[in-house]
Order: sequence, then C-alpha cells, then structure tokens
Amino acid sequence: MEGDPILVGMVAGEASGDFLGAHLIAALRERAPRLRFAGIGGPKMEGQGFESWFPMEKLAVRGYVEVLRHFLEILAIRRKLQRRLIDARPRLFIGVDAPDFNLSLERKLKRSGIPAVHYVSPSLWGWRGGRMSSIAASVDKMLVLFPFEEPLYRDAGVPVAYVGHPLADLTSDDNGTADAREQLKLSAARKIIALLPGSRQSELHYMAGCFVQTAKLIAARQPAVHFLVPLISRETRAIFEEAVYAAGASDLQLTVLFGHAREALAACDVALVASGTATLETALARKPMVITYKMAGLTAHMMRKMATVPYAGLPNIIAGEFVVPEILQGDATPENLAQAVLNSLNDPVVSRKLPERLDRMRLLLRKDTAARASEALLPWLRPG
Repeated sequence: MEGDPILVGMVAGEASGDFLGAHLIAALRERAPRLRFAGIGGPKMEGQGFESWFPMEKLAVRGYVEVLRHFLEILAIRRKLQRRLIDARPRLFIGVDAPDFNLSLERKLKRSGIPAVHYVSPSLWGWRGGRMSSIAASVDKMLVLFPFEEPLYRDAGVPVAYVGHPLADLTSDDNGTADAREQLKLSAARKIIALLPGSRQSELHYMAGCFVQTAKLIAARQPAVHFLVPLISRETRAIFEEAVYAAGASDLQLTVLFGHAREALAACDVALVASGTATLETALARKPMVITYKMAGLTAHMMRKMATVPYAGLPNIIAGEFVVPEILQGDATPENLAQAVLNSLNDPVVSRKLPERLDRMRLLLRKDTAARASEALLPWLRPG
C-alpha cells in the first residue's frame, strides 16, 4: 500500500554511534517521511522514533579481552537480530560503526538480498588493515567521515562516499567559552579542566581511579582550578563517584555533569580525554588536550602489534603528526598525566597556536554530513 512505511534496519553499538544514527535518522526523515527505523540503538536514536529491539549497552564493550567475556551473549543477540531482520526484509540496513558486530551481520544480510551500508569506516588505516576484503564482501557502500579514508576504499574497488563529520557541522565559529562558563555558573577566576574518562562502563573501570588521582595532583599544584566531568549514564556516573570516594577526593572542586560534554569542553581551558570520539569533540572545540587510555594488557599488546600508524587519538591521526600529547597504558600514571595537563594549561605557545591548528581541522570536516549521507542512501529508499 502507498501509505505503508519503508523499514530501515540500523545498529549502533555505543554512545558515539547513537549520536551519528540519530543525526542520520532525522536527516533521512526530512527527505523521506515514510521511513521506519528499527534494530539496536540508544536514547538519541529512540528520541527520533527508532525502535530498539535489544539494549545498546550490551554491545558497548571494547577490546579483545573484554569482548571475550561477553562473547556468547553478543553472538546470541546478533543471531536473533539477523533472523528478525531477514524476516522483516528492510529496504536497507545501515551499520553505524561497531564493525566487529556489524560487518558480519551486514555480510549475511547482503547475501540474503538486503542492501547493506556501513556508516563510519573501521580504523583499517590504523590497524587490522587486512579487513578490506571482508568489508568489500559485506557492504554495498561505505560512508566515511574523514577525507583520507575515501581513497583507501576507492582504490580497493569498494563504493564509498566522504560525508564529513556531523560533530563538525554542529560547531560555531565562536568557541562559546564565555557562554558555557556562564551557563555552568563557573567562576571567571578559576582555571577549568574537563575530565572525559570514557563513555563505556568498561572504560570507567580502567580509567576513573587514574583520572581522580590525576585531578588530586593537579589541584595540589595549580591554584584555583575546577574540574568538569561529563558522564553519559547513571552507571558511569556511579563508577566515577565511587572512585572519588575511594581516593578520598571529596574536597576536589569538581562538578559531575549528566551529559553536557560539549558545554564542558567549551568551558574548559584544557581537557584530559580518554582516546575515542571525545578527542575529536575536544579538537572541534579548539581546546588543548592530553589523550590517554588504559585497557587490558593483552588487548593493548595485540593492538600495538597490528598498528600501522603511531597515533591513537583522532586529532593526531587526522593531522598525520603529534599535535597533542598521548600518554597510554603503563605510561598513563597520575604523575605523568598531571604534568602533561599542567604543561598544556600553562604553555602560552600551546594556548595561542594549537586552537588555530584545530580550527583548520574543524573546517576540513564541516561538510553538511546529514545532507551528504542522505543523498548517498536515498537511491535505496525511494517508494516503489
């Protein structure tokens, strides 16, 4: 019937994918109002009318060792979802990031006659470069967020579209520092440090204690400092607050925010950021940062063995050089992190030059992603 909705299957596996998925759903609905979206997503996608058949948090696990602990549960979810999608016959399936989950699902759906698009390239430019043949067998098109990714796929014969990054589209030419500080009721006399220890519970288990100890060292050395800690869920907030209590750090000038990462980054002078999408958000806010990460030792060893670039953080990968410091794994001690944050906070050259470099990166990625991605997908979604 003419009025029947057109089903689009989607899977996002973590907070950054939930944001990207919600952004894409809103853009597609503007162009094709009859679309219905279902699969696995988070609260932002659900806010756009998405039907989440399984909890997204079940997929938000990072690293080889960590995934092994949840492997059977994740595998069962993928099998159930695959059967449900094949029965429902969506017009198109869109895997939003989460490549370890989505690429295998996409390959099976494609073989069953359901077109599959993957939105956000796996980091094959950084590690696991042997994935290209698997990707070619799994997707009808790849949508990439960074300009250096497009030729990798084109050269391999994989249909590809560079769409820019939606986070860049949300930025303003004004960095918004004064407005953010006023909104958060922060004293103009204090230095503001944003702490972003991750969006997953597994990340907080590794990072929270280290971040709190780092904050204690910074506060002891830097007068009039205030910390902002944006966290995305009650669970991650509880883990961080337990770390504060365990460290005896209740006297820190520290505000835990429920979400509001963009406001925290706009307000801060410098950020300490767990490697991931948050490093890009910090770069788009044009703020100095120190990138850090800790994970299971075996996972870290395996990733180092497969690495093809020396960078972990997106700002350095995009720039092709170390524009901000990275302190990882065993080197990520509170002492080292505190010193690096204080160096970035108090170095006048960093304060003057780095925002200019990051602004050029922002403009490179600002391409009206929603429009570009929608245009790439509409050939599959027209009525008929």
